[in-house]
Amino acid sequence: MPDPCWTAARQAMLLDPNAINLNTGSFGPLPRCVFERVTELRRRLAEEPMDFLLRDFPALLAPARQRLADFLRADPRRLAFTANVTAGINLVAASLRLASPGELLLSDHEYGAMVWCWERAAQRLGLTIRTFPLPHDAQSAEEIAAAARAAFTARTRLLFFSHVVSSTGLVLPARELCAAARERGILTAVDGAHAAAMLPVDLDAVGADFYAGNCHKWLLAPTGSGFLYFGPGATERVQPMQTSWGWHYASSTADEPDEYGSTPRLRSFEFEGTRDPCPWLSVPTAIDFQQKLGWENVRQRIAELAQFVRQRMGQEGSLRLATPSTKGLHGALTAFELPPRLQPKAVRDALWHKFRIEAPIIERADRLLIRVSTHFYNTEAEVDALAAALRVILAD
Repeated sequence: MPDPCWTAARQAMLLDPNAINLNTGSFGPLPRCVFERVTELRRRLAEEPMDFLLRDFPALLAPARQRLADFLRADPRRLAFTANVTAGINLVAASLRLASPGELLLSDHEYGAMVWCWERAAQRLGLTIRTFPLPHDAQSAEEIAAAARAAFTARTRLLFFSHVVSSTGLVLPARELCAAARERGILTAVDGAHAAAMLPVDLDAVGADFYAGNCHKWLLAPTGSGFLYFGPGATERVQPMQTSWGWHYASSTADEPDEYGSTPRLRSFEFEGTRDPCPWLSVPTAIDFQQKLGWENVRQRIAELAQFVRQRMGQEGSLRLATPSTKGLHGALTAFELPPRLQPKAVRDALWHKFRIEAPIIERADRLLIRVSTHFYNTEAEVDALAAALRVILAD
């Protein structure tokens, strides 16, 4: 496939012309075709809700699930749509039963809201929370897997980690970590918030018991589209967050296609009462949009931009790269340490209000970071603008 024209691809995106968005890691903007698709569906929902929800929705849900499952190399019978990663992980943490006494093991770089989620689960289950340190300057996937294996004990009931670390962009070896845990009889739950579309994800190969992901980041699907994937037999270990229609089903047909565009088992997780399902139904359009550009082309462009970020920002002497440069350990998120004397709020305010640049400032206990997200629609000129803005802020 020939390389696409990235200027034309950028023009196919809905972008604020007066802002620089270097934060797909939080929310991706929408391609025009995806916005048009979700708007079309919402118009139909608004015009005749009953007709849409009872007759149109089931016929659209099954192919949307199959399309996402194919993209993630997953079994559609074990793939439930959710609003986002938070919803998926909370479903697991709120209902999973684990033997007590024992512990939940997390890496020391997990997303704050997810740490709170597991803290609540530990209280419910009578377990403790323990963290293990990720290698500060990891040079290999095996180094990371070894750190996890060294942290396992006879008390470890579950390992929770991020496929891509939100703060630094470090890509963890998910397959190796899940395999190491499985050897010890330890369950795994993976926060895949940043992985889908940034990386070529193969969920069956990863082998997690529970893997939650977002579609509204690198896949560029509408806000409100996410998923939870269950390992073999894992659906029977958890319960839906809400009990609604779909709760009662026969075990003999639990995983067979039903009239609702789902399976009885998956419907019990997805049906939460009245909701707007249009973001889920728009996921195939988002997949198709980047597939037309070519996934290899998109990821090559992402890699080029990430390399440019490392080079350009590295020219600013007061910034230290916080994301590994080793192949396979980094993706489209690149983080840099900021001087500790800076006030985080002042930097955030200056970046947005003075320069109209969207890039998160991340406060960790040991350091202050700025994270740069570069998708295919970003440009080298935008990275130059960020570097220039930081030079002014640091001088002030």
